[in-house]
Amino acid sequence: MAVKRARPSGVHHGDLRNALEQAALALVDEKGPYGFTLAEACRRAGVSVSAPYKHFADRDALLVSLALKGYEEQRRRYRAALADHADPADQLAAFAAAYVRFAVEEKALFAITFLAGLNKEHHPALAAAGAVLHDDLTPVTSRITGDLEEGLDLLVQVAAAAHGLALFHQEQLLPGTRNSRAWVEEQAARTARALAARCSVQ
Repeated sequence: MAVKRARPSGVHHGDLRNALEQAALALVDEKGPYGFTLAEACRRAGVSVSAPYKHFADRDALLVSLALKGYEEQRRRYRAALADHADPADQLAAFAAAYVRFAVEEKALFAITFLAGLNKEHHPALAAAGAVLHDDLTPVTSRITGDLEEGLDLLVQVAAAAHGLALFHQEQLLPGTRNSRAWVEEQAARTARALAARCSVQ
């Protein structure tokens, strides 16, 4: 389920954890994943600076909680995209387009999940969440390549292309009409199909 971004009201919150997460999302939207402090999130949520420590030990702990939600939202989207197709190349193209769509529609959550510099060794739950996504997708790529390891290589290539296109779009680095969401989604899907065709055992 996508994380809502309603602005906190500034009054006492019965759901402090959610209020702080929404405040952090709003700050990341404005300043990026490095551009705020836990105290700023408290002020945005309308609570005292000592309030978050019941839920979050520090700023990174707050970001980790949101990154885990980001992985959950990605998984929901990718599974829905895969379910719409039977052919593995079509599934891979749908995954690539969904990757870009997530980056566009959930910009702050995408930034926290992938760009916040969170250490997966210190936060193993993040590594586990990423591995779950691989577990969902490698059966698709392995059907194309005929080999599990080669399938994982294909998945990395497709995800890297989609990720790069998403970042190019966010930074407005693509020329002219190519900087539209529609073009970037289509290019991600086309790239996935081309990589699948190159790696196919058929």
